[in-house]
Amino acid sequence: MSAQKKEARSTGRGARVRTPAFLQSLRGVSDLKQATAWLESRGIEDIECITPDQAGVARGKMMPSKKFTSNTSLALPSAVFMATISGGYPEDGHGFVYPEDDGDLKLVPDLSTLSIVPWESDPTAQVICDLVHQDGRSIEFTPRNVLRRILAAYAEHGLRPVVAPEIEFYLVRKNPDPDYPLEPPVGRSGRAIGGGQGYSIAGVNEFDELIDDIYHFSEAQGLEIDTLIHEEGAGQLEINLRHGDPIELADQVFMFKRTIREAAFKHDTYATFMAKPIQGQPGSAMHIHQSIVDLKTGNNVFTAIDGTETEAFRHFIGGMQRHVPSALVMFAPYVNSYRRLTQSASAPVNTKWGYDNRTTAFRVPRSDPAGRRVENRIPSSDANPYLAIAASLACGLIGMLNKEHCDAPVGTSANEDEIDLPRGLLEAVELFEGDDALRDLLGSDFVTTYAAIKKAEFETFMEVISPWEREYLLLNV
Repeated sequence: MSAQKKEARSTGRGARVRTPAFLQSLRGVSDLKQATAWLESRGIEDIECITPDQAGVARGKMMPSKKFTSNTSLALPSAVFMATISGGYPEDGHGFVYPEDDGDLKLVPDLSTLSIVPWESDPTAQVICDLVHQDGRSIEFTPRNVLRRILAAYAEHGLRPVVAPEIEFYLVRKNPDPDYPLEPPVGRSGRAIGGGQGYSIAGVNEFDELIDDIYHFSEAQGLEIDTLIHEEGAGQLEINLRHGDPIELADQVFMFKRTIREAAFKHDTYATFMAKPIQGQPGSAMHIHQSIVDLKTGNNVFTAIDGTETEAFRHFIGGMQRHVPSALVMFAPYVNSYRRLTQSASAPVNTKWGYDNRTTAFRVPRSDPAGRRVENRIPSSDANPYLAIAASLACGLIGMLNKEHCDAPVGTSANEDEIDLPRGLLEAVELFEGDDALRDLLGSDFVTTYAAIKKAEFETFMEVISPWEREYLLLNV
């Protein structure tokens, strides 16, 4: 019997019985029996069974906790994972076929993610779910499964990835009318926040109470924040997470986005993860730090015994350089995402790499040899964390398997050079569909479904007339 399951036995009159360790856990239990006791001990009335859709939005069902613990069958329509961000559906074509029956997919709760929902007034819990077909077969096109597929490919070669995401976001004034531009919020000083606040403690202190709620909500869910800073943009913050298992870290980003939005709502403010929410301000990124561990030795395969760089390290970067442009639609999934990827901005527009060079797409931070890693600086914060991590790791794995050679590192500024990445959503989708190595790793069902969704979203965007068109075309053409 594990220590987690043991209870201290009474040894005499008045002896105290120790509470089982799983009941004290803030996040996760082992099985349904433990889940039942965990929920009862907290007086939980309702539970949210959630899963990320292609946009990373939480979809699912809420039910009484007693129904959940009765091992009831849960399902969602397959169409949920084929919908655009605006709620529409793509047309058939290019390998994508919308299922006529819109059959159900089975939700399978991952009890290791069980936690409370701290912003709800009634005692409520939440659990992230995986999806399978009704007969138990795996589903290729759902985001959590896409990432699991990539991790399985690494495991086949005796490897395990380790990642650490960094997520930037903006706090903005409430904006119920989408026709009006977003504005920075008013902090405790009573004045609107200005830009140029990078690493400013005073900038963070402007939102002390809101940030306290982010920490309190996170702690209650068993989520760990490594550091929090104020970024360059007006009201732009960044949260860094500790390194770990890719699924666990994607789950944390998924939960942090919900948590940060709810904390902001409590303070009559919006938190947005749009890539470029405010004109003239820096965009928001989701940088991904990556290293690869040998399953047998537990050593970082990027570092040799003598502490030098390995061929695997160079091949991983080579794969990133060759295939990230084809995977860009998973890092920059919306029309707005490409407004962030512009020359002479804080975001990279290249496929170059360098040592501690923040103008390159792939930065190798300063570290000791055991901590050698590659930071992918291209993803924007609007990306689905499961898909962004999956795509980044897939590109690196292709490089290692095919022994792709990387270019020489760059020691100078690189983000004013020629743009190496697709300049828009449709160009990115075309590259995505044409990369056979990526398709083989990610799965054809996912590639065709995701590409169809992105094309449909672009067509919806094209129906909107922008202020730029009214300003410059109305009376001039």
